[in-house]
Amino acid sequence: MKTIVFATNNLHKLEEVRAIISGKINIVSLSGIGCRDDIPETSGTLEGNALQKAHYVKDHFGYDCFADDTGLEVEALNGEPGVRSARYAGDACDSEANIEKLLHALAGKQNKKARFRTVIALIINEQELFFEGVVNGHIIEDRRGDAGFGYDPVFVPEGFRETFAELGMDIKNKISHRAIATRKFADRLIQYTDKHAVI
Repeated sequence: MKTIVFATNNLHKLEEVRAIISGKINIVSLSGIGCRDDIPETSGTLEGNALQKAHYVKDHFGYDCFADDTGLEVEALNGEPGVRSARYAGDACDSEANIEKLLHALAGKQNKKARFRTVIALIINEQELFFEGVVNGHIIEDRRGDAGFGYDPVFVPEGFRETFAELGMDIKNKISHRAIATRKFADRLIQYTDKHAVI
């Protein structure tokens, strides 16, 4: 089985990606290669942050690598929190604080449309490739559900009545922004590794 590094130590993300790829490729996290560095994410775009993380692993550890960045983009907030989604309420804040700030910012606004967008950057044999996944939906005022993470308890994807946190990982892994981007990434990587050796 082919192996490639995923530039994350976020166990939720790692579990999602491994479930989506479902044993076709061996995914190793940062801890799996002994990387405990705080990798910088200083770009103003999802694409830039993802590529920055992948380059860090490639430059410092020598492995082909992929990295992702995800943002919640809310229409009434001009696309915020966007690239700052994980740190919306401050660098030291958690998901609960981020949700609280989001709901406060949306208070009194009729338009609750939002979308999750994930960008995956892959560096393999000196090539840089990008894969994007988007899921549209809307924000609700009350948190619902115990599954998922981040903004999942207040995001209802288009075509559903349940939040991501209510739908559970099995369904989320089929319809989410990360699932869409990961399937595109996995299809391309599997095609590529049929012809080339990966690390």
